Amino acid sequence: MKLPYLYKLKDIAAIINCEFEGEPNHVVSGLNEIHMVEEGDLVFVDHPKYYDKALNSKATTILINLSQGNENKKIKCPEGKALLISDDPFRDYNRLVRHFHPINYSQKQISETAKIGVNTIIMPGVYLGANVTIGDNCVIHPNVVIYNNCHLKNNVIIHANAVIGADAFYYKKRSDKHDKMISCGRVIIEDDVEIGALSSIDKGVSGDTVIGAGTKIDNHVQIGHDTVVGKMCLMAAHVAIAGTVIIEDGVTIWGQCGVKSAITIGKGASLLAQSGLVENVPEGKTYFGSPAGEARIKMKEVAALKMLPDLIKKMS
Repeated sequence: MKLPYLYKLKDIAAIINCEFEGEPNHVVSGLNEIHMVEEGDLVFVDHPKYYDKALNSKATTILINLSQGNENKKIKCPEGKALLISDDPFRDYNRLVRHFHPINYSQKQISETAKIGVNTIIMPGVYLGANVTIGDNCVIHPNVVIYNNCHLKNNVIIHANAVIGADAFYYKKRSDKHDKMISCGRVIIEDDVEIGALSSIDKGVSGDTVIGAGTKIDNHVQIGHDTVVGKMCLMAAHVAIAGTVIIEDGVTIWGQCGVKSAITIGKGASLLAQSGLVENVPEGKTYFGSPAGEARIKMKEVAALKMLPDLIKKMS
C-alpha cells in the first residue's frame, strides 16, 4: 500500500509511540508485508528466524521487536535503512494500516463512488463497494459481491454469488486468540476474464491479487491474497490457491487441486485433478498426485502400488 504522502520516520514512530533507529527525516512511502515489499516500504518482522530476510529485503524501514531478549539489541541497522522498535510489530503494523487506510464501508448496494463502463450489465442483487471500477461490455450476474477498491477491466463476466475482494486469510496465533492481519490491498481483473459461480478471490494484504487477461475460472474456486494469475489460464471447479502464488501464462489447473502459498507454477504447465502442490512447477511440465510430482513418475508409482498386494502374498 502506497501512502498518500511521503512520511518521515519520526512521524511514523509518533503514530505508534515507539522508538526508532535511523535518521529522523528518513522517508517512508508505503506499507507492505514481506512477500510484496518495494523500495521505500515499511515491513514488519516479529521473529528472529525472519530478521535477515526483512533486513535484507527491498524494504527501507523495518518495524522490529525487541521482546526476544538482549540478543536483538545487537542488530545493526543496514546502511540507508531505518528501524522502528516495537514490543509487538504485528499489532503496530495493523495500527499503521488502519491509520492510513481507515474503515470505509459503503452501506448502499452500489456505492456512489463506483464507476461502471459502457454497455456493462449489472444484474439485481449485485453489491459494488467504494471505489470499484468496472470496464466496458462486462456482465455481473445476480448477487455478486465486489468489495472496495477492486478493478475490473473490459469484457469481464462474473457469475452469480461470486465474491471479489474479501479479506486475506492471514492471522497471528496468540495464546488466547487468532489476531487478524488487516487487509488493505486490491483485486485487479484484466480483460476477457470469466469467473464462475460461487468462486472467491481475496484482496491482497497490502498489494494486489491479479487475474490475467483471458483467464477462465470455473465454479467454486478459491484464490488467496496477493496471488498473481497470468494470461490465458484455466482453472476447473474446486481448485484452491493459497496466498502469494505466482501462476504464469497458459497454466491449466484441473478440478480439486490445492496449491500451497509462495510457490510458482511455470508458463504452460498443467496440474492434473486432485493434486496437492507443495513445490514450484517448471515451465511446460505436467504434475500429478499429493504431494504432486511429475505426472509420468507419479503414474508409475500408482501402478507399482497396485502390484503391492500380490507381491506381499508371494512373499508370505
